[in-house]
Amino acid sequence: MLPQSYELPAAIVLVLAGALSCVAGYRLFKFVLGLYGFVLGAMLASSAMGVTNTTGMIVASLVGGICGALLLMFAYFVGIALVGAGLGALIAHVAWSSVGKGGDPPAMAVVVLSILGSIGAMFLQRYVIIVSTAFGGAWTAIVGALAIAGERSAAAKAAAATDVWILYPTSPAPGQAWVPVAWILLGLIGTGVQLGITGRKRT
Repeated sequence: MLPQSYELPAAIVLVLAGALSCVAGYRLFKFVLGLYGFVLGAMLASSAMGVTNTTGMIVASLVGGICGALLLMFAYFVGIALVGAGLGALIAHVAWSSVGKGGDPPAMAVVVLSILGSIGAMFLQRYVIIVSTAFGGAWTAIVGALAIAGERSAAAKAAAATDVWILYPTSPAPGQAWVPVAWILLGLIGTGVQLGITGRKRT
């Protein structure tokens, strides 16, 4: 979470980072790992701060983000496995919300898909990196775009009263059926661009 005044800059960063990951994730994989490590570390660290502690949230976001970025950048193979696991978990959440189920998907489904994603990532690194960065980037761009457009879940609207922006990366627009469709289309476009242009093996 971040102070509400930081929502727009953070959302713009999400859109740009998501677009970059979507169309050039394989070519810039270490950079993308660092970027996502920063976002994940910032989210985890800032959530430990109180909602009234603006300075604490910002400092925790920066420190946690730097630690997360370094962790994923230096742990390359671990990062690949985590990307596969993250894609599996994201698929579980999107599939669960698209069928009209409330709340989070069953924990076992998330665990199984995360494990399968990790295993697949290690055996088919190039293709898994391309697909996961394309679809992960597409989702990140959508989350950022929805934040810019002012889309909020009921929980986020309630949180806004405390002058704090809370990022809900797995459910940016509950009940909006077009979101999974847009995600799939953008992900497929990004996959095609990477396979055909930016992610081609150098000869």
